[in-house]
Amino acid sequence: MTDNTPRHIVAASALIRNEQGEIALVRTERRGWELPGGQIELGESLTAGLQREIDEECGLQVELGRLAQVRSNVSSSIVIFVFQARYLGGEMRPSAETPEVRWASPAEALALITHPILKHSFRELLERKAGVAYHAYENRPFALLDTRAC
Repeated sequence: MTDNTPRHIVAASALIRNEQGEIALVRTERRGWELPGGQIELGESLTAGLQREIDEECGLQVELGRLAQVRSNVSSSIVIFVFQARYLGGEMRPSAETPEVRWASPAEALALITHPILKHSFRELLERKAGVAYHAYENRPFALLDTRAC
């Protein structure tokens, strides 16, 4: 008998800008350069878990803004909520998960991010000024299944 009980991993990330308009990036071994964030733990709210992940991955304190994007990785049953954020303080530092961290201009960030869905999502985050975008995709090989503005 197959168990069809839904089991999704919930994650969150943030497009963090500093006063110069630069964007915080972290490099992971698996996906390369990306926005800081990660898996939300049981009992955490999205925002508390995201702020914990940002601090763990790169040492920054941020003010979270609006929800900008929701991504659904149907290959891995992961749902990722992406927020806009403003840098408040902290010294950017690497971690065991993220051996490199940096601030980058939007154009530099777009060039550094190479993972297909992360690049697609980042480009959309830079262009969208209001509302929330939704993207459903598969990873292997990458295929965008659904995209819509809400």
